[in-house]
Amino acid sequence: MDPKVIRIGITRGDPAGVGPEIVAAALRDFVLPDGCVFEVVGETSGHILGHPTEGSARSALHALEIAASKLLSGEWNAVVTGPVCKHALHQIGYHFPGQTEFFAARAKVENFAMCLTGGALTVALVTAHMPISQVAEKLSAEEIVRVGELLRQFLLSRGNPNPRIAVAGLNPHAGENGDLGSEEIEIIEPAVKRLIERGEFSGPFAPDTIFHRTIAGEFDGVLCMYHDQGLIPLKLHAFHEGVNVTLGLPFIRTSPDHGTAFDIAGSGLAHPDSMKSALRLALELTLLQKQM
Repeated sequence: MDPKVIRIGITRGDPAGVGPEIVAAALRDFVLPDGCVFEVVGETSGHILGHPTEGSARSALHALEIAASKLLSGEWNAVVTGPVCKHALHQIGYHFPGQTEFFAARAKVENFAMCLTGGALTVALVTAHMPISQVAEKLSAEEIVRVGELLRQFLLSRGNPNPRIAVAGLNPHAGENGDLGSEEIEIIEPAVKRLIERGEFSGPFAPDTIFHRTIAGEFDGVLCMYHDQGLIPLKLHAFHEGVNVTLGLPFIRTSPDHGTAFDIAGSGLAHPDSMKSALRLALELTLLQKQM
């Protein structure tokens, strides 16, 4: 195998969903630079579209295991993962909340985080796949600093020499000086003070305005306290071009920012735009990494 060739793997995801069709559509007119190739794994037939089963989940998991093996062996430089059905995977014994945690476990990495980027917005999540009722008790200054630094490193890796990062509050109006919650005063503000020693961080800001300010160009990224705090504005702003990136891995992993969409699988309604964006970002990050 030629070590000079950049190989980016693609998993099709659950074959009963839109994964196989958006992969095919995205690759149809995708132009790769010389010395770069895509390698696709995962089934495309033998499953009923729109109906996830144990078999389709096993197929999706098998593709993930192949991807992890190729990434850890150095055969692939990056991977772009198609959407999977977490519920179906859990039914066959898959104990990870999502694909983010799967790749972190396979790489034996504990310092990782979920990040999404699209249009003028990039967000990283301090807490991700957990019930909203658990978010406040899981927040800590240490976690905010850890994920904030991962977000800073990601923005640096994309060529931004001094990224401006806003930290969102947890409560409405960022707690309003303690009247609407104490997490900002007790947890988030101390974390921001520590982050300021590392880069251009500021906050905590009211979550209902900080995304508008970021899209307007005031900030380069937003550190969010929980999953939907970051994903709702990201999907509203850039639904068809949003990309999920796992930060902290020893390899590059991106994915489209949408699910299996079983209800439209095979109908021709699925947009490949987010998959194209995920492919472009994986390629961009891989080429930047090669230049370092």
